[in-house]
Amino acid sequence: MKKWMVYSKRADFEAIAKKYQIDKVIARVIRNRDVIGEEAIWRYLYGTKGDMYNPFLFKDMEKAVALLKDKILLKKKIRIIGDYDIDGVSSIYILLTAFQKCGAIVDGEIPHRVKDGYGINEALIQEAYQAGIDTIVTCDNGIAAKSQIAYAKSLGLTVIVTDHHEVPYEEKDGKRDYILPPADAIINPKQEDCSYPFEGLCGAAVAYKLVLCLYQAFGKKVEEAEEEFLEIAAMATIGDVMGLQDENRILVKEGLKRLRCTKNKGLRALMAICKIEPESISSYHIGFVIGPCLNAGGRLDTAKRALELLQAKEKEVADNLAGELKALNESRKKMTADGVEQAIKEIETTDRKKDKVLVVYLPDCHESLAGIIAGRLREKYYKPVFVLTKGEERIKGSGRSIEGYSMFDELVKSKEYLVKFGGHPMAAGLSLEEDQMDSFRISLNEKQQMTEEDLIEKIWIDTQLPFRYITEELVEQFALLIPFGKGNEKPVFAERHVKILSKQVLGEKRNVVRMLLESDGIQINGIWFGDGDLFLRETDGAKDASILFIPEINLFRGTRTLQIRILGYQMNFEINK
Repeated sequence: MKKWMVYSKRADFEAIAKKYQIDKVIARVIRNRDVIGEEAIWRYLYGTKGDMYNPFLFKDMEKAVALLKDKILLKKKIRIIGDYDIDGVSSIYILLTAFQKCGAIVDGEIPHRVKDGYGINEALIQEAYQAGIDTIVTCDNGIAAKSQIAYAKSLGLTVIVTDHHEVPYEEKDGKRDYILPPADAIINPKQEDCSYPFEGLCGAAVAYKLVLCLYQAFGKKVEEAEEEFLEIAAMATIGDVMGLQDENRILVKEGLKRLRCTKNKGLRALMAICKIEPESISSYHIGFVIGPCLNAGGRLDTAKRALELLQAKEKEVADNLAGELKALNESRKKMTADGVEQAIKEIETTDRKKDKVLVVYLPDCHESLAGIIAGRLREKYYKPVFVLTKGEERIKGSGRSIEGYSMFDELVKSKEYLVKFGGHPMAAGLSLEEDQMDSFRISLNEKQQMTEEDLIEKIWIDTQLPFRYITEELVEQFALLIPFGKGNEKPVFAERHVKILSKQVLGEKRNVVRMLLESDGIQINGIWFGDGDLFLRETDGAKDASILFIPEINLFRGTRTLQIRILGYQMNFEINK
C-alpha cells in the first residue's frame, strides 16, 4: 500500500507568483522542489548555460589542465579509460574527441563488463604500459582505485582521475577518513575539500567541465565545446539518473535544445530507428528509449559499439550500429523479464521475503542485468535490493535502494564480506566470494536501521487542486517546470469527493478508461491508463473517490479540451456496502 503525502512547505506563494509572473500553483510546485530564494528561483525558471558554474572551481582542475597541455604539446601518448554504461561511454567520447581536437596522441579503452569488471584494473594498466602510454585519464571511474593507481604510478605513468562517484572512506571513532587514490590530479566534486558548488554532476558532465578548461588553455573557442559536447553531457545526466536540480537542470535543459537539432549522425540514426522525432525529444526518451539502447552494448556485447555510434561519420555506419544496439536492447528486455520472474519466485518461496534488505542470487543471470532486475524488485517490494550473479571468478552484484537507506554507507558497514564495492546512496556495485553470500545478507539485515515507516512507499502530492482552478493557462505554465526527472518530478495533484459520472473502457487491450468527473459542481474529462476491467470492478458502486492526477490539454482533431490524467485513486463506498 502506498501512502499519500501532501507537501506542507511554506512560502509567500502570492509574492513569488507576482514577482515571476507565474501561477500560485506553479510557485508552490517550485517550493516543493526545495528551490528557495530569488536567485535559485530565477535560475530554476530562466537559467541558461551562462549561469553554470566556473569549472576552474574544481579542486585540481588547473593542475590537470597544465599536465594535459604539457603532455599534448610533448606528443606523449594518452589513454582514456572509461566505463561501459551510458555515462562512461559519453564521458570517453567527450574526452577522446576534445583531446584529438587539441592535437593529442590519444586513444580510449572501455573495460569489458564480464572480463574486466568495473573501472580501471591492473591488466588495463599493464596493457597501457606495454603500449608506450605515458598518461592515463579515467572517466566515470577511478576514485575507488587506490591500489590500481598506485600500481600505475609504480610503472612511471601519469594518472588523472575524473569521476563523480562517492569517495571511499573508513569510519574511526565516528569520523570518516577518506581514502583518495595517489593520482597526479583528481577531479571529482565529491572530494571533501573541493570548492565546486554542486556535487550532483555525472561523469560525463565532469569530463565536459575538464574539456571547457582545456579548450581555454589551447586558445580554442569554448563555444565549440559547448555546441558539440553539452548535448552528450545532458544525455548522460538523464541516462545515469542524476538529480535534475541546480546546475544539472540547466545542463539538461540546454542539452535537450541541442539534441533537437543535433549534428551527431549516430544519435540521429538511433532516434530514427526508435521512431523519435528529434524536435520533440525529451528526458523521457533519453531515460527509457535512447539510454537503454546505448547501455545494451555494454550489457550484452561491448560498450565500444555505443562509442562507435557516437563517433560515426557516415550515415550507413550509423544506421547499422543503431540497428545493432536496438536489437541488443530487445534481447535485453526478454532476458530481464525472465530474470525478474525467477527472482520473484525465489523471494516468494523462501524466508527472504521477511528481510528488510533483499539479497537475491541468480547464478545463471547475465551479470549485466543485475542492476535492472534489482530496480524492478525494488519497485515491487519497496525495499533495498541486491541481485547477485555468478561471475567468472567470483560473485558479482548490483544494488538499488530506497529513500532512507544509503546503499554505499551500508556497504561500508559490511565491507569485510566484500572484495570490491562502490557507488551512490541509491545504487551500488560489488563483488564477493561465493562462501560469503549468506554472511553478507545476514550482516546487511542486522546492521540496517530502517523503520516500518521507511518501508512504505510515499507518493508526494504538491497540493490539493479543485477542478475550478484548472485552466489552459495553468497547464501551459507547466512547461516552465520542464525538464522532469529525478529530483524534479512532474507535479502531482489531488482532489477529494470526486464523482465518476460516466466511464468507458477503450482499446484493443482494454487498457484505457475515459470518464466524466465532477467535483464541487465542476465537470472535467478524465483518463486512466491501466487495467480497464479492474478499474470498473474497483469503482463499481462507489459513492465518490479521492484521486491523484495531472491536468493536461487533449488535442483531438484540432479541438483543445482540458482533461486530467488519473495517476491513482481511492474509492469511498457507502458504509452499508
